[in-house]
Amino acid sequence: MQVLVLASQKGGAGKTTLAFHLAVAAETAGAGPVVLVDTDPQGTLTKWWEARQSETPKMAKAEVTELKALLRKLSEAGFQLAIIDTAGRSSEANRTIIELADFVLLPVKPSAADLWALGATVDVCQSVNRPFAFAVCQATRNAAMTVQAVAALASHGAVAPVVVHNRVSYAAAMGAGQTLQEIEPKGPGADEITALWAFVQARLPASEQLGNRARTLKEPVNA
Repeated sequence: MQVLVLASQKGGAGKTTLAFHLAVAAETAGAGPVVLVDTDPQGTLTKWWEARQSETPKMAKAEVTELKALLRKLSEAGFQLAIIDTAGRSSEANRTIIELADFVLLPVKPSAADLWALGATVDVCQSVNRPFAFAVCQATRNAAMTVQAVAALASHGAVAPVVVHNRVSYAAAMGAGQTLQEIEPKGPGADEITALWAFVQARLPASEQLGNRARTLKEPVNA
């Protein structure tokens, strides 16, 4: 099973929104079964899942100290991809989570404050030798700051070639337990998410094709 972690020490960077959008994009692309893991005490990802009507993706819960055991359990259940949402702070708990990642995606808003806050998370990824890349999100179209942010990030690591722009539809989708690509499948936002998933998928290590052996999870899984 592949493990994708969304991490940033700054709250409001877009981790949760990208987590569930990428999960649905992965399922749509045939990379499932996918399971979401919410390690953020705020539980926003869990609230989105509880509002959702679709059977996929699945949701699992565990304390950080139990996370390694949970991931083993999920892999044995047949899941191909686990996407882990983390709290918006720099902590030993987040370091533990990043250590378990196959790949770490760092969402970044194109603002000076968000760029300044990246250092600690990048340091953790490098110290535990985990591959990572930046994804610029919540961007304003044609804004000079977006171009400047991409250029600044490129000097520190790989940057996703697609910028995820700020759209009202993201808030509407979250409240309904859906994704932008589900409510506006032919819109530009859906294309952005699809392209971002392709970028992430290309950087995840190859895994055994487990097909649809994942057992049905009617309730969140606990380690």
